[in-house]
Amino acid sequence: MKKNLKITIMLAILASAMLFGLLTGCASQEIIEIHDPADGLPAPLEYGYIDISLEMVPLTASPPMFATLPMPSAPGTKTQKNDKSLIDMSNSKDGYIMIRYLVNANKQLRVQITGPSGEAYKYTLKSNGDFEVFPLSDGNGKYDVKVLEHVSGSKYSVIGSVVVDVKLDDEFAPFIRPNQYVNYKDDSKAVKKAEELVKDLKTPIEQIASIYEFVINHLSYDKELAQSVQSGYLPDIDKVLDRGKGICFDYAALMTAMLRSQGIPCKLVIGYTGDLYHAWINAYSEENGWMDAIIYFDGKNWRLMDPTFASGNNSNDAIMQYIGKGENYRAKYLY
Repeated sequence: MKKNLKITIMLAILASAMLFGLLTGCASQEIIEIHDPADGLPAPLEYGYIDISLEMVPLTASPPMFATLPMPSAPGTKTQKNDKSLIDMSNSKDGYIMIRYLVNANKQLRVQITGPSGEAYKYTLKSNGDFEVFPLSDGNGKYDVKVLEHVSGSKYSVIGSVVVDVKLDDEFAPFIRPNQYVNYKDDSKAVKKAEELVKDLKTPIEQIASIYEFVINHLSYDKELAQSVQSGYLPDIDKVLDRGKGICFDYAALMTAMLRSQGIPCKLVIGYTGDLYHAWINAYSEENGWMDAIIYFDGKNWRLMDPTFASGNNSNDAIMQYIGKGENYRAKYLY
């Protein structure tokens, strides 16, 4: 019986999770080499696991209340600029920076942000000249920010850099606003839907549960996209909502956007479930503090907040047992 249960769980994981490319690599003074799994190079697993659960200490304060949605801006009061890039650090205290490429050229661009923990976060930067938002989700301390332009193969030149000493206004700041991975506006369809789902609910737990139930019932797992997704893929929140299907990244990004838009701090987490890359979320309520990958109490256990598994497997007992165990998840990045 135990053997059959283990096989069922592993088959479900293989069917639900997807290996999507987060950029990995190492830096030198002038050239940074980035290895993408899509290039046929080793996947991020070779870099090992990083368990950040010990860093998630209980918070003593509640998140601030906002009369309107807190949205990113680039006021230009504190910037680092050259002929190719502009880095706006004006709102680093709110847990984000904004970057734009200034050259009229169709270049392959990356941003690398290394926070106080030493973990390097790597992003794609568009070359259309628009500002993009990048989170500072590694807490207080110094962040080494580099803007990179493709040279050849997996090599990128550093075209802009700055070290930002971040002192957050509050610990929730990076997890209550949009960013490149959780991209929404105040008039997004997902925001309107979230408002509709929570309008008659009074407690954060009820609101979290309502949005969670909607996501796992509304979305189905997109196996075709999982097979074809390319490195650098970013969820389009409203398109995911309209299509009613997506990969694990889409599930997590949609739910994170819906929760944040209703004033509920939420972390989009990228890490490992078993040996596969996966995405899930952590949410906050004043009653329970940070609920690290949990969603509801069934009278006996807290259940892991993994909307992909819950949806893709119709919440069957084997999957609920698997996602109810935090040791099955290893967090690596927070967005």
